[in-house]
Amino acid sequence: MGILWTIIIGFIAGIVAKFLMPGRDPGGFIITTLLGIAGAFVATYLGAAVGWYRPGEGAGFIGAIVGAIVILAIYRMIAGRRHTV
Repeated sequence: MGILWTIIIGFIAGIVAKFLMPGRDPGGFIITTLLGIAGAFVATYLGAAVGWYRPGEGAGFIGAIVGAIVILAIYRMIAGRRHTV
C-alpha cells in the first residue's frame, strides 16, 4: 500500500509542480506527472536516508512536490540541451 500511496501522491505532486513551474515542457503532461511520481520516490528515499521518514513511511505531499520540481528542473535542463543541438 505504501508504494501505491507514493504513486498517487507523486501524480498529484507532478500536476502541482507543473503549475508551479509553468512553461513548455518537452514531454508534455504525461511526462510531467511521471516525473512527479519519480520525485515522490526520490523524496521518500532521500527523506528516509536523512532521517525525516521512518522505513516504510512515504514522503509527505510537500516533500513530493519539492522532489518533483527538482526532477522537472533537471529534466528541462537535459531535454533543453538535446533540442538545441
